[in-house]
Amino acid sequence: MFLQVESVMNGFKIRRIMTLHNSTILVTGGTGSFGNTFVPMVLAKYNPKRLIVFSRDEMKQWEMAKRFENDNRVRFFIGDVRDRERLYRAVDGIDFVVHAAATKIVPTAEYNPFEAVKTNILGAMNLIDACIDNGVKKVVALSTDKACSPVNLYGATKLASDKLFVAGNSYAGSKVTRFSVVRYGNVMGSRGSVIPFFFDRAQKNEPISITDERMTRFMITLEQGVELVWKAFDDMVGGEIYVKKIPSMNILDVARAVAPNLETYTTGIRPGEKLHEMMIGLEDAPNTIEFADYFKILPVINDWPGDSNNNSGGIKVSPDFIYSSDTNAEWMSIEELQFWVANNLGSSELNHKSFESP
Repeated sequence: MFLQVESVMNGFKIRRIMTLHNSTILVTGGTGSFGNTFVPMVLAKYNPKRLIVFSRDEMKQWEMAKRFENDNRVRFFIGDVRDRERLYRAVDGIDFVVHAAATKIVPTAEYNPFEAVKTNILGAMNLIDACIDNGVKKVVALSTDKACSPVNLYGATKLASDKLFVAGNSYAGSKVTRFSVVRYGNVMGSRGSVIPFFFDRAQKNEPISITDERMTRFMITLEQGVELVWKAFDDMVGGEIYVKKIPSMNILDVARAVAPNLETYTTGIRPGEKLHEMMIGLEDAPNTIEFADYFKILPVINDWPGDSNNNSGGIKVSPDFIYSSDTNAEWMSIEELQFWVANNLGSSELNHKSFESP
């Protein structure tokens, strides 16, 4: 029987059905930024029976394992989502899967398209089959704003991946496995993202390159990303795409917050890069429900059984609705980002700097 509690987390007021408590969980791509946040948070909140970190990088696994060497709940499994047989072995006996593995750097995908397709699309297909055939209960796949109206290969492969996971609910037939997706914008502090890049330049006292001064980005913390996954596990019937309401920032303001005293110069947009992030497009509007702290995009085709009562309290968005970083109603200030940087990137120098709005 599931334990039910109500709590408030980073803007979420939810009735928590503790599905992850005393369960077995696997996270693909688990040595990345998301996995390094997800694992300790889940261990503390839900006390799972077993938590398996699945990834192909043995060095990252070795480094991560040192953090949990005294916790016998955490296991490490070398493998690649491209390897169907290895995935079948990894998900054997697993209750819940978080799919975080991806080739996700936009220029990398543009210059290595075959590799991006193998990981992001074929890897998704392998995982869907493995989870259905092994009786996994629920799967939540991490997506990206770039899957909405994609203009680059990474976005196109993640759109295909999202479609595969949504359709996986129908593909499962009479089996128990259900699939949903969570969609993120720019994750603050994640490896390869803009804030650590600017922070590194600030530490070296080097000028900061700006691709385009008009650029805007959504801002979500890794902790909020983890909690959105929890929300999906608690709420999902199957086929939903969850989008958390988060603030936007202009790229120049990000630079001013992280390194206010450094010069900036413009380089131009990189291959496949968007000027603004969009997480819900016009085409999604007819199937989107708005809640206090998040949006839920319902599947266009739904031929599997489910409980629609979990949509109570939500309202349908207008037919012309879009959720884009440049037209967002909520914006993060330079001071708010400065506070986050000072408390998350560990710089005593930044703690004492004055961050003034332009």
